[in-house]
Amino acid sequence: METISKVLSVVDPTVDEQPALGRAAWLARQADAELELLVCYYNEYLSGDRLFDSPSLEKARSEVIANQERHLEELAEPIRESGVVVTTTAAWDHPLYEGIVRQAIASGADIVFKDTHHHSAVTRALLTNTDWNLIRTCPAPLWLVKPHELAETPVIVAAIDPMNQHDKPAALDDEILQLSKLLGQTVAGEVHAFHSYDPRIAVATATANAYIPVSLPFDEIERQMHEDHEKRFNEITSFHGLADDKSHLVAGLTHEELPAIAATLNADVVVMGAVARNRWKRLFIGATAERTLEHLPCDLLIVKPDWFQTPVESSRHDAA
Repeated sequence: METISKVLSVVDPTVDEQPALGRAAWLARQADAELELLVCYYNEYLSGDRLFDSPSLEKARSEVIANQERHLEELAEPIRESGVVVTTTAAWDHPLYEGIVRQAIASGADIVFKDTHHHSAVTRALLTNTDWNLIRTCPAPLWLVKPHELAETPVIVAAIDPMNQHDKPAALDDEILQLSKLLGQTVAGEVHAFHSYDPRIAVATATANAYIPVSLPFDEIERQMHEDHEKRFNEITSFHGLADDKSHLVAGLTHEELPAIAATLNADVVVMGAVARNRWKRLFIGATAERTLEHLPCDLLIVKPDWFQTPVESSRHDAA
């Protein structure tokens, strides 16, 4: 992606606060991009209940969608007044994540914005089933917005895996860094790179086979692992022009270290390819990613490999 020209924001018609809309409008202004507001609505009682005849159902659905369009237009008007080109779409579609994916493809969205839900009991935002399904299926970069204000100079953290662990495609790191830099240039932000490694893996590997003696002390094994990761990490960060003070290589578990560095840097968004590839070449969310995403104190921007094709069918589940 060389430019950001189309931004899609999912609007939740059941709530008043729309953090994702605010974030999407902000990026659209910064990028001089078009903004589309989307509501995907579905009500099973209007989808084919035998108590109603088809003309009545069709009329009821049309009225509901018209109401949603009016609501979107009310939200769009103040954004238009700030100079952003805004379009609105209300679609009768389900499940929600499939409707979002279908519209993202149809509109050619460069980035899709959606809210996450704040849970005060644990002081973090919880990802819904829709969020996880979008992470798995949305072909466009997916920006999941958590309820917080952005800094005047936004901090963007690119979480990469230069050793290609968890069967992550190597080219995905370049995509993560390229998008992070594009965002940094667009919003006058500060871009950091992050990678963590678990030194216990090297020790466990060296001691796994009782027939192979460990000739090096554990601290030497850990040092060698650090050097290996440091070499690959420095290669990719240098290639992308990131300074040493913006590059963070940490020994530890990703699901612990990434939220910690995000908090230390007061990150506004973490960009990561939170996917793995199985033998059928389909995407699923790895255990590390699942343990990491909900504990981040900031927004998430999920990037897919360039070979990814969504499993979501292009046709809508229209009511009969």
